Order: sequence, then C-alpha cells, then structure tokens
Amino acid sequence: MFAGLHVALVTPFHDDGSVDEAKLRELVRWHVAAGTDALVPCGTTGESATLRSDERLRILRIVVAEARGALRVVAGAGTNSTAETVENLCALEGLGADAALVITPYYNKPTQEGLFAHFRAAAQASPVPLVLYNVPGRTGVNLLPETLARLAEVEPRIVAIKESSGSLEQCSRILRLCGERLALLCGEDALTYPALCIGAVGVVSVVGNLVPRDIRAMIASHLRGDATEARHWHLRLLPLADALFLETNPTPVKAAMNLLGFGVGGPRLPLVSPRPETMEKLKRALAEYGLQAPVELGR
Repeated sequence: MFAGLHVALVTPFHDDGSVDEAKLRELVRWHVAAGTDALVPCGTTGESATLRSDERLRILRIVVAEARGALRVVAGAGTNSTAETVENLCALEGLGADAALVITPYYNKPTQEGLFAHFRAAAQASPVPLVLYNVPGRTGVNLLPETLARLAEVEPRIVAIKESSGSLEQCSRILRLCGERLALLCGEDALTYPALCIGAVGVVSVVGNLVPRDIRAMIASHLRGDATEARHWHLRLLPLADALFLETNPTPVKAAMNLLGFGVGGPRLPLVSPRPETMEKLKRALAEYGLQAPVELGR
C-alpha cells in the first residue's frame, strides 16, 4: 500500500493568507497526471501547525475529491495534543483518505512511554491505518525503534513509519525490529536511494512537489535492479534536495515552485519569504537542474 512516491503536498495560499482552493485542485490534478503514487496533505510541508481545524478538513476533502482514486491520500492528522489528534482522526470517518499521518507530539517532549500511550490512543480511535511520523529535528523528541516495535506489536492500525531522523542506522534498527509488520518510508529526500537500498518501500518527498517523475524514475530503477541508473538519479537529485532545505521547510520549496510558475503563494507566519541569498541559491539550483520553463498545471 505504501510503496513508491508520496509527495508532501504544499498548501497554496492567496495573498491574504487564505487557502487557495482552486490552486490546490490544480496541484492534485498535476500529480495525478505525473503518476505520483500518493499525496500527503496537511503535513509539515503543508504547514499543518498553522492550519485551523476547518481549513485542514476542507483541504483534505478537496484533495480526496480531486484524486478520484487515481492516487492514495495520506491525511495529516497529528498535533501535539492527544485529544486534538484523536478528534482529527475521528473526522476522517467516511472522508475517503487511505491512511493518516500522525506526528510525534512537538514541544511537549514526552518520554517513550508518553509516545507509546499517545500513539495507542490515536490508533484505537482512527478509522484508517496510521503512518507514524518521526522528525526529531522539528519536534524535539525521537520515537525510538524499540518503542515503534512495541506499538506495531499491539496496534494493527499502525502500519508504516515516515522516518525523518536522518539516520540510516535508525532506519536499519526499525527494519530489524519490526520486520514485515511495518512499512518504512524515508522522510529525507537526500537519503531516499540509500534508504531504499536497505529496505524502505518508498519516500515522503518535498522535492516531489517539483519533479515527481524523476523521483519515480529513481525508485523504478531501484526496483528493477538497475543500481547504476538509480545512483544516477540519486546524485542528480541531491543538489536540488539540498537547496530545498536551505531554510525551514516549506519556505524554500514554495519559493522554488513560485519561480517555476506554480503560483502557490508564500508561507504563513511565523515563516517568512526566503532571504535574498537563499533565493539566489535556489535559482542557481533550479537552473543547474534544468528547471527554468514555467510549469503548466491542470493537466
């Protein structure tokens, strides 16, 4: 179910800060045409921390409707509050999402026992399978492989992990402890190919907002055993991945998309537009990759 390219979808905004629903529909249709395997709206890249609950639900409804079953939808639902996370998950009943993404609680810095209890409550309330999301650099807490293995043992709704620790060693420990009970999704664009080589089944990608076909080509090369071709794509994509994390995500990726004509608007406060030096580096990275022509949406 979780094999392939999952794009961490940006949330497009109007100049007044409201969600640009028409642009959101265009983006989903563009990914359908590009062959993207799944979309992950309302995650970190979708600026979930600054979305109101009504906005979140509206975004998810639009993405599911426009996807029309042509690609999977993994709905961002996690917060740093267990009660609010449970509410978000319950709201997915009948929505049509294929799964939900649930982040480790940020700011609170729970212990491993707190994480275990949080995710058990989420799993028991969820109407859909759960993809847990471990991103210590954003949350201040690391979901350890041993805790994840305990959760996978007792909660069948927990079926995958988006691992964004940046550690291949941690990914390896997850695979060793969880085996076939859990699908491993790489959450770091720069490590997608190495993670596939050790057993990840796919990626949740920021770069996929720009070049979904190229990332799918890398994954396809790996699956057919063409290591030379897969390595080529890995090394070609690497500078682009680096450029999209020059500042806090999703600030650079939205700026890059706007340079290419996507018209997704800027980030919401407290994030702001990239510094001038960042913009210059982004322009250079896009040009070196060959991404200079305006992108046509709605196809």
